[in-house]
Amino acid sequence: MGWVIGIVGAWCGFTLVMVLLSWRRPELGIADGKLKPCGERPNCVCSHATDGESAIQPLKIVEARAAEFSRLQDLFSYMQGATLIEEGQGYLRFEFSTPVMRYVDDVEFLLDDAAGAIHVRSASRVGYSDMGANRERVETIRAKFVPPSQE
Repeated sequence: MGWVIGIVGAWCGFTLVMVLLSWRRPELGIADGKLKPCGERPNCVCSHATDGESAIQPLKIVEARAAEFSRLQDLFSYMQGATLIEEGQGYLRFEFSTPVMRYVDDVEFLLDDAAGAIHVRSASRVGYSDMGANRERVETIRAKFVPPSQE
């Protein structure tokens, strides 16, 4: 019986540490006109990456760019667990928290007028692998973001 209590205690301690680490907000944003690159862990996707596991396509825009960026922001008001953290000129940063464990992921968007795109970065704050959760989140956003003229 003592080993069961030990295992449960260790699991609770590990979970508490992961949640506490997840609450610490990392320094992100724009550097040299791009979003921060993903690290070595497979728990991040970024449209500025050109190859590897972290590469993902940006969101394409065809309408007035400012209107499309505003529409993207409105989309998040309907997404569970999303909180707007930062808004700047052509830049948005959201935090997504999971309903049960309260882990936090950071999602950023950067408007690229010249390319007619919105670059995206989605990353888990803790853990090694996210089991594809950030890639799935971006693809869900992409599916909901289809411009009105293409519906």
